[in-house]
Amino acid sequence: MQLKKNILFVVPYPLGKAPSQRFRFEQYFDILKEAGFSYQVASFLDDATWEILYKPGHTFKKITGTIKGFGHRFLLLFRASKFDLIFIHREATPVGPPWVEWILARILKKKIIYDFDDAIWIPSTSANNKLVAGLRWSQKVGQICRWATKVSCGNSYLQAYAGKFNSHAIVNPTTIDTINHHNKLKVQNTSKVVIGWTGTHSTLKYLEMILPVLQNLEEKYAFEFLVISNKPPEFDLRSLVYKPWQKETEIEDLLKFNVGLMPLEDDPWAKGKCAFKALQYMSLGIPPVVSPIGMNVEVVENGNNGYVCSSPEEWYYHLEQLIVDSVLRAKLGTAAKEKVDKCYAVVANRTNFLGLFTK
Repeated sequence: MQLKKNILFVVPYPLGKAPSQRFRFEQYFDILKEAGFSYQVASFLDDATWEILYKPGHTFKKITGTIKGFGHRFLLLFRASKFDLIFIHREATPVGPPWVEWILARILKKKIIYDFDDAIWIPSTSANNKLVAGLRWSQKVGQICRWATKVSCGNSYLQAYAGKFNSHAIVNPTTIDTINHHNKLKVQNTSKVVIGWTGTHSTLKYLEMILPVLQNLEEKYAFEFLVISNKPPEFDLRSLVYKPWQKETEIEDLLKFNVGLMPLEDDPWAKGKCAFKALQYMSLGIPPVVSPIGMNVEVVENGNNGYVCSSPEEWYYHLEQLIVDSVLRAKLGTAAKEKVDKCYAVVANRTNFLGLFTK
């Protein structure tokens, strides 16, 4: 009889807040319990610090919240012994060297499962994180990979990087809960078309590359460009409608889309993206239109369940097709949902995910 294992999830953010946590492991908690595991979650940031993290100003509160987080991590080391497995998402601390991971792996000899879904070894700076950008210690990603028992990677590009340090790096895709959350289906209609995009403020920049396309389409067609984010976009379009992201209305808001967009720039950071926007659209029967970057080309089969666009001309042509043809939207949307159900749903990835904690 296999003894029940106790897992400690060491994560950056409070539960239910960050998409990477929600869709990479939080939605598997019930599955873990059904499989006989127990778990606890230790976040670095508390709720109060999370609420101001990406807002300008609040410097003192951010520093205070970060200091508290380091205190929590120090105390965590004194209770780590009671856990059989330590699951670390992205990093134990947002700045500085991986001292927590080193102590857990080398001193306490704990089995670590290391999980990440972005190319976080690449230094990234935004207007909101300049204060700590120089202290992030991006090179620690490889070090943690080396110390881990297993590395859980969001796609094959991330796996290739982790594989340089650890032979036990596997692809564990970001998945969609098609039973309890993304469990509705878009009904395409012939009324005004809504072209949509959803994402955090840090990815709004990718929309700039298709703004001229949307402006040209506005001259010929009546449609709405709905942007759902935690911050309003700074650009202006005649068709633009902004809606603040809300967890409570997330699915209903996405279902307003007739078409979902995921443009990306061709750079090393974007190659680490896990096509999550496209997967969200597809799970609801919404055809995606995406850039041919990274995992997008694995998820979206051009002309079958969406479109992959390499040039402004292709973006214009395929968006025009989808604006005028509701039957085409429905056909692509049906195939898109089938792809998610088969390959990228929680139920489809259940065995793969549980495999992280066994063997």
